[in-house]
Amino acid sequence: MDTLDLARWQFAVTTVYHFFFVPVTISLVAITAGLQTAWYRTGKEKYLRLTKFYGKLFLINIAMGVVTGLVQEFQFGMNWSDYSRFVGDVFGAPLALEGLLAFFLESTFIGLWMFGWERLPKLVHLGCIWMVVLGTQLSAYFILAANSWMQNPVGFRYNAERGRAELTDLWAVLTNKVVLVTYPHTIFAAFMVGGAFVAAVALWHLLRRPSVDREVFRTALKIGAVIVLAASAGVAISGDQQGKVMTEVQPMKMAAAEALYETEKPASFSVFTIGTLDGSKEIFSIKVPYLLSFLGTGHLDGEVKGINSLQQAYETLYGPGSYSPNVPLAYWTFRLMIGVGMAAGAIALWLLWATRKGRAPAKWLIWVVAPLPLLPLVANCFGWIFTETGRQPWLVFGLLPTASGVSPGTTAAEVITSLVGFTVLYGVLAVVEVKLMLRTIRGGLAGTDSPTPGAAPDDSEPAAEPLSFAY
Repeated sequence: MDTLDLARWQFAVTTVYHFFFVPVTISLVAITAGLQTAWYRTGKEKYLRLTKFYGKLFLINIAMGVVTGLVQEFQFGMNWSDYSRFVGDVFGAPLALEGLLAFFLESTFIGLWMFGWERLPKLVHLGCIWMVVLGTQLSAYFILAANSWMQNPVGFRYNAERGRAELTDLWAVLTNKVVLVTYPHTIFAAFMVGGAFVAAVALWHLLRRPSVDREVFRTALKIGAVIVLAASAGVAISGDQQGKVMTEVQPMKMAAAEALYETEKPASFSVFTIGTLDGSKEIFSIKVPYLLSFLGTGHLDGEVKGINSLQQAYETLYGPGSYSPNVPLAYWTFRLMIGVGMAAGAIALWLLWATRKGRAPAKWLIWVVAPLPLLPLVANCFGWIFTETGRQPWLVFGLLPTASGVSPGTTAAEVITSLVGFTVLYGVLAVVEVKLMLRTIRGGLAGTDSPTPGAAPDDSEPAAEPLSFAY
């Protein structure tokens, strides 16, 4: 592989690894804030204990997310300097807002929330965690606005003399039609991860330690499963809108997602396809008539452009070259994203049914615990792989080819060295993260360990121990 391929691999590996922590952070902080709000309003001890328990897991996760996220910015200068020069004037605004506003809110109020137990009034302390929630949401929005500009560049002018894009309308960048549909889709998908994580941890305790904090963890299980189901509906609705915008601004990506080589009207959606290795010929397929037309256009008889006609149009517009992405990769990541996400929603619904009306969960449900939080997390990763690889061969759609963004002075040996270094470091961090998470999960809830089964909830406030952890 040459420098370009290695640089792409490095960015892909580090980005997917970093994204393991992003949806957990976005959703778990909001769930923690919701639990603390329930405690503030009701005074029930179980909500405070759950707040501290899941709050500590959130702190572990966000620490890892910040560390791994810093690597992404370094790569812009290390391996993608020409890309940074081209987009810097546009990217500078949303990323500056993310750093100076969103990250400032997160870091400041996380500290106040961590060390404010018994030091701040209850309402002020509750406000701190909600400010962290606001910071994470703003951070997600600004980063998605920058990424959406790569998918659909708006609010700029091209300076031919300097060979770069220059910002002319920040509001157009922040209200890009792509970010307006991508943001809710990403947030709902993140809440699927967080809800599944909360439910899986609670289920593990109910199965392995059924006599300890039974009613508290039953509450957590229900909350987590309901969040997964509600977020699943949000993902489906926002994903439908995202598909229509994608067909409008990136028709080649939609064509690649279906491996649709010839324009069809109406167009069918294939649930499963066996084709040649290069994806250029269909051998066997199971299709749903009219579905792709509806996903892409909102009409059952809508026309969806095929790869071949789009290739001809792009050659006329941009010159000779191949303008289709890796079709098998786009096809399967799109379906795995949908299929794995649907499986997570089905498991959440099943858990609610299996534990309804106070029923104790069956022992064999332990096999559901491990994959439950991983399913929506994997679906999230497949979604981002599809989003980024489906844009190829462009870094900025229609403006900057990927091959033109790599640093001219970077060698393959340098990229290999840094890639190996990051891989080893991330492997060590993964061990630390997993051990910290498992230790905290096994430690259970703070406060009384074994409330009397069936006893009335104790509304008294337990001692508010600081949220901290050590390894």
